[in-house]
Parts: sequence; C-alpha cells; structure tokens
Amino acid sequence: PTLVGTFALVLLGALMAYYVYLPLPEDIEQRWKLMLTDCAFRSLSHLADICESLGLKDYMGVMMLVTFAERVVPQSDERVRVEDERFDGVEVVVYQPRRDVCAGERRRAVIYLHGGGWCLGSTRMGPYDSLAREMVTELNAVVVSVEYRLAPAHRFPVPFEDAYRAAKYFLSADVLGSYDVDPERVAVSGDSAGGNLAAVVQRIKPKAQALIYPVLQALDLNTPSYRQNRHMPILPRTLMVRFWSEYLSSDKSVLLSMLANAHNGPDSAPFLRFANWSVFLHESHRRTYDYVAPPVNEGELPGALARSVTDPRASPLLVPDAALRPLPKAYVLTCEYDVLRDDGMMYVERLRLAGVHVTHQHYPAGFHGALMFTVWPTDFRIARQMVNDYLLWLKQNL
Repeated sequence: PTLVGTFALVLLGALMAYYVYLPLPEDIEQRWKLMLTDCAFRSLSHLADICESLGLKDYMGVMMLVTFAERVVPQSDERVRVEDERFDGVEVVVYQPRRDVCAGERRRAVIYLHGGGWCLGSTRMGPYDSLAREMVTELNAVVVSVEYRLAPAHRFPVPFEDAYRAAKYFLSADVLGSYDVDPERVAVSGDSAGGNLAAVVQRIKPKAQALIYPVLQALDLNTPSYRQNRHMPILPRTLMVRFWSEYLSSDKSVLLSMLANAHNGPDSAPFLRFANWSVFLHESHRRTYDYVAPPVNEGELPGALARSVTDPRASPLLVPDAALRPLPKAYVLTCEYDVLRDDGMMYVERLRLAGVHVTHQHYPAGFHGALMFTVWPTDFRIARQMVNDYLLWLKQNL
C-alpha cells in the first residue's frame, strides 16, 4: 500500500507539473509565479467551456468569477474620498484627494476605463481600486473610474457609449468646477479593452491619452504578435479572439471565422491599409513573418459583424491620418509577450507619422495584464515598475 501510495503521489505530482508548466521565455521574471497564475486562469477557462457545452452557464458568465474573486467595496480613507456617482446615467466611482485645494489651485483628473475584454472586469476590483488611489495621492488628481456595461449582455457599441457619455458629462464646465479640476489637465486612460475605449473617446478632446497594452483593431487577428504569443499567459490568442467575437456579435459562428482570420467582408477591404503591419511595424518585430493580407470573404457575413469590425468606435486604428492629427499627446505601453503588442506599436507609428507626440514605453519582458498584478499573492515586480512609469508620465505631462 505504501508503494502504491507513493507511486500515486508521484504520478499526481508529475501530472500537476505537466499541467502547470509552460515553456516561458527566459527573460520573463518570476516565471513559476506566472505559470501558477496562468494555470488558475486556464483551469477556469476549461471549466467555462465545459459549463457552456453542457448548457449550464455561458462561457463569460463562468469567467466572471475572476471579477468576483477580486471584488472590493471602495471605501474612503484618511487620504482619499470615494463616492459612487452616476454621470449621465452611467455608473462611476469617483476618487478625490482629502486635502482641500489651495486658493487658485486646480487639480489634474484621469478618466479611467478598466480592462477585461469588454466582457469581464470592474472598477471595483482590488487592483483597479489600488491604482486609482495611487493616482489620487501621487498626482493630487481626481480619478473617475467608469463602470461601463459589459458584453455579452451589452454588446458593441454599448460599452463605448457608456464610456463616452460618462467622459463627456465629466468634462462639462460645471462638473469640472465642482471637483476643482483644471480642464487643461484631464487625461483619458485605460488598459487592454479599456485602452480601446480610451482611444475611442478622444473625441471629447482631453489633454492626454494613456493607453496600456490596448486592443485597437479587429481586422487582422494574425499579426506577428498574435502568432508569436498565441499560447502566452494571461491572454492567449483564442481568448482575445473570443472577446472580440462576444463584443461584436451574438452569432456563435463568428468565433470560428475570427479564429481562422476569415471574418472580413468586402466592406473591410478599404480599411486593411490602416492595419498593415508590414508597413507600420519595425523590422525587429516583423521578424521572419511574411505579411499576407487577411482574406476578404465574398460570402455572407452577419450584418452586425460586417459593419462593426470596421467601425472606428470598435477599432480606433482604422482611421485616416487626418483623424489622428488632432489627437492629444499619448503614452502607449506595450509588452513583448502579448498578442496585442503589434496593435499598440502600429498605433504609435501612425500617431508619430501624423505628428502627434507619443511616449512609447515597451517592456521587453512584459506580458499582458501585468500592470494589474500588484496585489498579493499575484504581485509581480514588473507590475510595480509599470505603475511607477505610468504615474511618472502622467505627473510630467498632465
């Protein structure tokens, strides 16, 4: 019995190690912690697939457990006052400095849009609450964290519309005045899908945009970074494509089309040049990949998908240079080991060609979602570096 038990224990350990282990690049720090973190995400994803296949609950409904697990109730403390508000009907959490403004002083403000693939996430997650408090205390800023509605219950363009309405409301003179905010010192910012929304709401004309590993186009889901990082934590290609499909369409066949990068119809053809990575990526990131334009499907596509995949409110990269020139100065954070790396890099290049001042912060050992891994037990050293760099840019440019 002892021998059998020992064998069973060794076998179980080997199977667990096989499941947990990922061949991560050597330059990524704290690799085993990242493997364990990703293992938890993958396990939940497998559970979500099983539940959906059995008709118990839809995939994103199960994945929302990530959001619930990190949920907090933002509370005021001795340095930060926190209030739940509604801006033009949109739920927001407003963080303000406790200390009074001096005579004639007006504060910075950051409108922040959380990530989560438009389907997951919340302003009321521990990492976002922590980041908002740091912005308040380090920048003496008012932070408006927008709780936009999520897909699949509220598909495109609802998250964009919520983000836009809340930002526009906040930027009205009366509201800015009530928070002692200087209209010349307002930034719009967000990470991942929130970076997408932040890029899109630039029409409210903030003074700065700060985009953290943003997702910016849905035309080509086979860029070099999508290929290179297709199995990387925390956002493998299959999950990112699934986020896009859930955001844009209720048709389940769309996921398969997008996974094959065969989801473009004739309406997409004029827009492909705006996401041509062979033109806008540096040679070091084009690597040995050959550019092949995404095929244009002449057959029938779901009407909503055909329209939304090229809509600049969903894919802000897909606009002509004339639409980029008036945009405010930008901070764009990208990570080497991220399927969205090339979206951010193409945006940086296109902004520069349009004459917009851009600070591009690239992390050669970074991975998607890293900025949010600041809370134990999933705290990573690179997250602290990212937060510090991000806050420094805001302090110097806002």
